[in-house]
This record gives sequence, structure tokens and C-alpha cells, in this order.
Amino acid sequence: MSLSLSLSLSVFTDCSLKVKDVLREFDADGRLAQYRHGECIDKHGFRLFLKTYLEVEDFPVDLCQRLFRSFQTSDQTSESLPSLSLLVYHDRSSRKKKKIPERKIYREVFLKDVSCYFSLLEDGQPRDKLEFAFRLYDRDGNGVLDSSEVDRIIAQMMHAADYLGWDVSELRPVLKDMMTAIDSDSSGTVSLDEWVEGGMNNVPLLVLLGLKMTQKDGQHLWRMKHFNKPVYCNVCQNMLYGLRKQGLCCTCCKYTVHGRCANRNPAPCTRTYVKSKKDIGISAHDWVSGNCDSGKCDRCQKKIKSLHGLTGKRCVWCHTMRHDECVNQEPSECNCGPLRDHILPPWAIYPVIKDRPNCVKNGCSGVTDDTDHNTTPDGQVLQINPIPETHPLLVFVNPKSGGKQGERVLRKFQYLLNPRQVYNLSSGGPGPGLCFFRDLQDYRILVCGGDGTVGWILDAIDKANLPIRPPVAVLPLGTGNDLARCLRWGGGYDGVDLSRILKEIEFSTPVLMDRWSVQVVLEDKSFTSAFKVFVVLSALFCLIQCCGIQLDLSNLSLEGIAVLNIPSMHGGSNLWGEAKKSDRGNHELPEVIVDPEVLKVSPQDLSDKRLEVVGLEGAIEMGQIYTGLKSAVRLAKTSQITIRTKKALPMQIDGEPWMQPPCTIHITHKNQASMLMAPQAKSSGFFNLK
Repeated sequence: MSLSLSLSLSVFTDCSLKVKDVLREFDADGRLAQYRHGECIDKHGFRLFLKTYLEVEDFPVDLCQRLFRSFQTSDQTSESLPSLSLLVYHDRSSRKKKKIPERKIYREVFLKDVSCYFSLLEDGQPRDKLEFAFRLYDRDGNGVLDSSEVDRIIAQMMHAADYLGWDVSELRPVLKDMMTAIDSDSSGTVSLDEWVEGGMNNVPLLVLLGLKMTQKDGQHLWRMKHFNKPVYCNVCQNMLYGLRKQGLCCTCCKYTVHGRCANRNPAPCTRTYVKSKKDIGISAHDWVSGNCDSGKCDRCQKKIKSLHGLTGKRCVWCHTMRHDECVNQEPSECNCGPLRDHILPPWAIYPVIKDRPNCVKNGCSGVTDDTDHNTTPDGQVLQINPIPETHPLLVFVNPKSGGKQGERVLRKFQYLLNPRQVYNLSSGGPGPGLCFFRDLQDYRILVCGGDGTVGWILDAIDKANLPIRPPVAVLPLGTGNDLARCLRWGGGYDGVDLSRILKEIEFSTPVLMDRWSVQVVLEDKSFTSAFKVFVVLSALFCLIQCCGIQLDLSNLSLEGIAVLNIPSMHGGSNLWGEAKKSDRGNHELPEVIVDPEVLKVSPQDLSDKRLEVVGLEGAIEMGQIYTGLKSAVRLAKTSQITIRTKKALPMQIDGEPWMQPPCTIHITHKNQASMLMAPQAKSSGFFNLK
């Protein structure tokens, strides 16, 4: 399957049903049984599989056809069937008799092949996914994997490794040894228990099957990586050869190994917490050997030269490098380096044995046994005792924002900070992180994502009933990002060193930002929807009232109305514009202003508990506004607003459009969020502003 198709599918895979639920529908007593022909399904059955799994009324025909074809054809022989683009035929016995060419395209696809691929896109526990994969590969259903089925697994993994950019020239014998090791009783077949237990301890197998491991303390968080310069394996100390992705690298500590060496008792990953409260505050470097070539020793200031092997050492926490002989001359205490203000080192986290925390009662939603990353395997709950005069950073990353940017940012922060400070919003949401940090007195939050992700986190903070509401900074991913622009974080992350971003956060300024409640009541009274917004509501309407005052729009030729809380919309357009100088001083604002002359000298403010209402004349005007040539028509500045429509009209909130039936919309002030304003950008800048 092509990368473009995989990316297309990524927007559909956030669904409540699992593959195993859909497969039941194709069983003999299932509602889709008529579309199953032995082990295969045709094009119509394939489309019904997608519609059922993704829970959509319809699925794009062209995309469905491309997906179906990707499971039909292969450039490989039957010995090396790929996992993402599979050869399919009607009947094995007829194929053998008629000697059908391997590359011929057929009208059906294997249901198990389709199921296997989609199961790997799902979130879930590795053990459960290993069990599911076993049943898919066990084609004869006899409860064990025989040699032919094991060979097919190896072929699948070979293709997956090639697809993901691994150097596969010497991978097949490694995979054969791997599968032989899983057969613990040397019976020649692999049972379910052997497969699960062996797989859970077999890192390359998990990586190649696309299974995600929940990291335990001391367990490496592996990822495949391509190295642009000579790199040596931390286990066998030989160079990692290959033209593409040559090995595995731990995201958290940069420990590097050949794929074949990942299971050969590598040194444990860096600790993320101390084992008892008595160890709190006892700092120490955590050195990782090797791959410091061309670096500079922070002890003697001399270059660390390559000796055709593991060279030098790096500290995971302060990120300094030393010659091997200089390490012993350095004091063992670690000060966490230039990012000290943000880091929660292991000596600031300790476990206590007690009942599960009452986070759910306190409002920390989403905390479950599967997603609470701050409970040790033996049931101890982790506590934080921060380093004095620091502001630990709680990082939330939306990996789906900005294409691959979110995933890269997640990995980089897991290395720069303690992994227990960094939360993947696709795995449990913000609840576990807010629960872990809730008792801290002085910490900050960084949200990595778009404006919608920021709104999600602010809502979660409201629901969590935190004793202290932490200020929130934004690392904008993707496009748009109007809120990030207003807070000087820019319109999009351009790959700059994240250490520089962290320094900007350290010197940022807290500001208050108004948040608003929006209630939509349909005209037929059969449905009421309440939701929160903090950016933009843009709509056409028939009647608009500001604090009970009806606006007279009869003399204006408008095509739209925008209700604003920040000076940015549609990726950087300032609709309100700059205000003229006023002699009002610090006079208290009235509840509503509609006088055009007063509106001219009324500036826009994130925290004045007022909304700005403007009229839009058309698309040409929006272009002029975006380039700064003019602003929209100022209509009102108000503390509350009511909009009534008499027909279905297009609307949008935070860039998300929909067609709204006739309704009444009430917008009132909800609360104020504490945000972080970045320092004034230098002339060089490190964000793309537009």
C-alpha cells in the first residue's frame, strides 16, 4: 500500500469499532456473511468492511477502489507476500493446477490480509494485538503456527521493514533466528503462549508488526533510524552498516543497536524516577556511551575524536559530552544543564504505595489502568517533589497535527525532558498528565498542536478542577494557528531546535485570555447543544443583539458576520485592525459599545471580557484584510451576544465549518485561561509568521 493511501486512512482510523468486531459480521451468522467467499471478499464486501469499521454512511469510491487494488497486486513471489500490498487469488488448489502467474490481478482479496493491515492501525495493548495477529496468521486454525505460516510472517516483516526504510540485506536470517527463539520448546511449531510471551520480549518483532509498547522504567523506547554518519552499536560495538535505516535508536536515551542486537541484553534505558523517597534530591549524571564523534568535551573543551568505535559519553539529563577519561574527573552531581527550569529529573519523582488516586473523582478524566503512565508495574503511584526554583513543564503533543511534525516533536521532547513529562494525546488524552501534576504549585503546560488541540486542553483543565491553573504555552503545528500567532508563538513550527523554544517558554509572560460559552438552540426546540470556543464564530444571520441592543444592518452590504476574541482569523487576518489613539485612558468599559466613533478608538484585548463583532463584505475584502490594507466593518464591542437565524446558513468555529439549521445562538463569558505570551521575536525569528 502506498504512503499516500496510508496517510489518507489515518484520518479515518479514530473509530470505536475494532477489526475483530467487524470480522464477526462476516462469520456464518453475521449480517455480512453473504459477502464472504471462503477466505476472500469481493470489491463490494471490501467496501462494506470499510463502511462498517469506520462507521461512516458512505466511503469515497475512488479511495475504496485504490485500497482494494493495493490488496490485490504484488511484485513479490508467493514466498514473500508483502503485508501492505498482497497477492490474492480465488482458490489455492486451482492456482496450483493452472499455474496462474504471480502478478495477475484478481477480483477478490483475502479478508485476513485486510484485517491484519487495519488492526495494525488501531491503538491497543501489544499483548492483545499479538493475540489477534496470531489468529490471523494461523490460517488453518489449528492453534499453532507451523513452518509455512512462520515463513509467511517473516515475509510480511521483510516487506514491512523494506517499506519503512530498513536495510533488509541481512535481515532475513535475523528474523529466522528471532522466530526460532520464540519456539521455546523447540517443537517446530509456535503456540499462542510462545508467540505472545516471546513477542512481548522481542523488540524488532514488535516494531515490524507495528505494535506500540508501553514503556516501563528501564525499558528502551525503540524506533528505526537512518544515520548520516558512522554510528556504532552499543551492544556489539560494531558499526551500523547500510544505505537506509540501519538500526534501532532509543528515543529517550539515544542508545543505539543493530536490530539483531536489541534482544542481546542491552544496558537498560535511563531511569525516570528513584526507587524510594530517601533518594529524592540526590542528583547524578546518567551517561550513555558512544557516538559523540565531532562533539566537544565540556570538561577539557577538546574535540572528541573517533577511534573507530564507541567514543565519549553523553549525559541524558544535562546533555553534555565528555571524553571517557574526563567522565571520572567530573563531579557526579548533575544540574540538568540549560533546560534545568523545565526538567523533572528522576530524583524529583518517587513512588508511594497506596490506593489508586481519586483523580477521576477530582475531575481528571481519561485516567485508566491502560493510560495512567504514572503507576509502576507493582502498583506504586508516582509522586513529584520538584527541584526548588524550577517550573516543571507538562507537555501535551497531538501526533496527528502537522503531518509527521507531531510525531517528531513528541520524540524530541521525550529526549530533552523526562519522558514522564511528555504525553501523547492519542494515548489516553490529557487526563493522566493533569492528574500527575495536579498537586504542583508552580508548573507550566506546553500544548503542541493546532488551535483545536489548545481548546481541548483548556477544556480538560476546566474539568480537572485543579487547585492551581497553570499557564499554557503553544507550539503551533500544522497551518492556521491563529491563537498561537496572537501569543507570539508564530503560525507554524519550522523545525528549529526545541531547546530554543524551551528557553523562550522560560522567559515568557503570563496573560489572561477570555473564554466563552456558546449555546445553540434549534428553532424546533428538539435539540440543544452547548460547547465552548475561544477563537472565532463566523456566521450569516437575520437578527443580532448585543446585550439586548439590536444592531441595525439595513444600510450595510454584508456577506458575513464574525464574532472575535483574538486579533487573528483564517491564518493571520486581523479583522478588527488597529485602534486609533484614544483619550479614554483606563476608563471602565461599558457592557456594549455600538457608537461607530467610539469603536474607532476601541482596541482589541484578549482579557477585557468583551467580544468584537465585525461585518464582512466579501472575498476581495478578505484578501485586503489579510495583507493589512484594510479592516472589516466594526459593528459592536459587547459582553454577550444573541444571534437568531431563520434559515440554514453556513457557520464555523475555529475553522471548522458546518451548515447550521435555523437556531438561536447565545454567547456569554465563561472564564479566563492563563496563557503564556512569548517574548518579542528577534528580527531573525524562528517561526514562519504566515
